Amino acid sequence: MKSLLALPVRVGALCAVSAAAALAACGGVAASDMTATTASTTSATTASTTSSSTKAGLKKTKWGKNMAVSYGTSTIRLRSNGIPNHSRPEYYAVPKQGAELGAITPANSEVAADPISAQSYDYKITTNPKKISKTTAAPLGSIGMMISGAVLFNPYEADSTTVAQASNFSLPAPDGSVASFIDTCNGHSTPAMGNGGGQYHYHALPICVSKKVDASTGPSHIIGVAFDGFPIYGKRDIKGKVIPASKLDKCNGITSATPEFPNGIYHYVLPGTSNATSSIRCFHGKVDSSLITQMPNMGGPPGGGPPGGGPPGGGPPPATARTSSVAARLLCDLTGLSL
Repeated sequence: MKSLLALPVRVGALCAVSAAAALAACGGVAASDMTATTASTTSATTASTTSSSTKAGLKKTKWGKNMAVSYGTSTIRLRSNGIPNHSRPEYYAVPKQGAELGAITPANSEVAADPISAQSYDYKITTNPKKISKTTAAPLGSIGMMISGAVLFNPYEADSTTVAQASNFSLPAPDGSVASFIDTCNGHSTPAMGNGGGQYHYHALPICVSKKVDASTGPSHIIGVAFDGFPIYGKRDIKGKVIPASKLDKCNGITSATPEFPNGIYHYVLPGTSNATSSIRCFHGKVDSSLITQMPNMGGPPGGGPPGGGPPGGGPPPATARTSSVAARLLCDLTGLSL
């Protein structure tokens, strides 16, 4: 009988470890973040839940005119072609065809015309987000929709280690200007490397976007919504003071009053840093994984896989990881636990 009573505890640990392994295989978090994510997931066998309603605040948000915004009973629907409503440079520094996945440097990059291409975004995001004690790693690819019509990515490049903001550089462009890896709005497009691409996205606070809704002094306003339903803000609190990254949780979140939610709400902050805190690294709310668009391969030969074989950056985990995840989920379902 004692061994049967202990089963849910052992299975819960298996679920947590398997989930952490699967997230690591998918490139969801950097190796430096995995320990904290695993520990948090393991300790939260029963997740506490806090619900919020965001519809009223989101209706005050200045969504770009290039977006179609509508509301359901408990959702906001955001449609966009992914091309932001702000200017972009004519040229970017992009990985060379056949470049190894990993850190993008001047040595393995070249100058190319802006590789952006239209997307077909159609997201239905909950307006009743639920903050839970467990967190879900923010994978490579889209993790939130911004008011400019473009999406937000986590801080990392395809190797899930290189912080995009910290690795920015420029190359001379044909017209005499400079071609940067990350533009002045802290964004760039995934290049079309024979595997699709052209998805413009931000890795940090998009300054040119926040300027559209924020004064030079005063509080930050909503500049986006994460796929778990919680709003995304710039770096200043309701009193106009800069929020230090040290005051944010590991997901870049904080609970406080904002202009749209004067009574307070959990929300994400993009603090304007150039390290791993520059963007959201995990979700603190329940998230619908079907909303997330995995990042296309950033390098390698045309036709798919990276030079060394295996899945493209941000792609699905190896079969072994996927199998263990399915097995763990089955055990969790049988015991009434959840991943």
